Amino acid sequence: MNRKYRKTVIAGNWKMNKLPSEIRNFAEEFRTLIPRAKWCDIVVCTPAVMIPAAVRAFKEGKVAVGGQDMSAHPSGAYTGEVAGAQLVDAGAKYVIIGHSERRQYHGETDEMVNAKVLAALGSKLIPIVCVGESLETRELELTLDLVTYQVKRALSGVAPEQMRKVIIAYEPIWAIGTGKTATAEQAGEVCTAIRAVVRAVYGARIARSVTIQYGGSMNAANAEELLAQPDIDGGLIGGASLKPEELAKIVLAANQE
Repeated sequence: MNRKYRKTVIAGNWKMNKLPSEIRNFAEEFRTLIPRAKWCDIVVCTPAVMIPAAVRAFKEGKVAVGGQDMSAHPSGAYTGEVAGAQLVDAGAKYVIIGHSERRQYHGETDEMVNAKVLAALGSKLIPIVCVGESLETRELELTLDLVTYQVKRALSGVAPEQMRKVIIAYEPIWAIGTGKTATAEQAGEVCTAIRAVVRAVYGARIARSVTIQYGGSMNAANAEELLAQPDIDGGLIGGASLKPEELAKIVLAANQE
């Protein structure tokens, strides 16, 4: 982490878990576990139907709320989709774009991810843009090639002044929900490479201001080691974010000086 130049952001991705009626108890317990003065920003990304309840529940704890996906279209005949403006009106400030599960199960392409990034920025949402490789790609030693391409494609058309609002999350697919985690050195290497891509496109000043998260099975046990890497500025947390005590421990790790 490098707080001199950029924010540390811990974002929980609840995926398709919990009910709107369960959020209040979670928020109340979580609030008792975290310090009043926080070095990092905290976000909880819920299914769209749960966003209003999450906004109400987390208001006192100063936890921001985000969506898990959005449409590239502003409105129209797109049954089942959720527009950026609808997320904003419901109270969301962030949105996850291009999560590996969206790419795998819903066929999202790099071009679709780029369109959603542009739509999110146009709606004044902060996109958390996910990139990462499969185990096969890593074993072929093509990780940096793939991630470089994904970052460049996702950011195509993003103006320099918009780039400061973008968060990039490195999530090796082989470490999501498997209990496997990239070593701190592996994760740090890729996050450093991501910052180098941003630097090449946008310059050093913008690159050092961009928050880059690690998103592959970060938990209470490994968070401190991962966050000690200079180019890892937070985490996109899956399963560990479903338990208040686990999420709080990760936040406390991010609050280390």
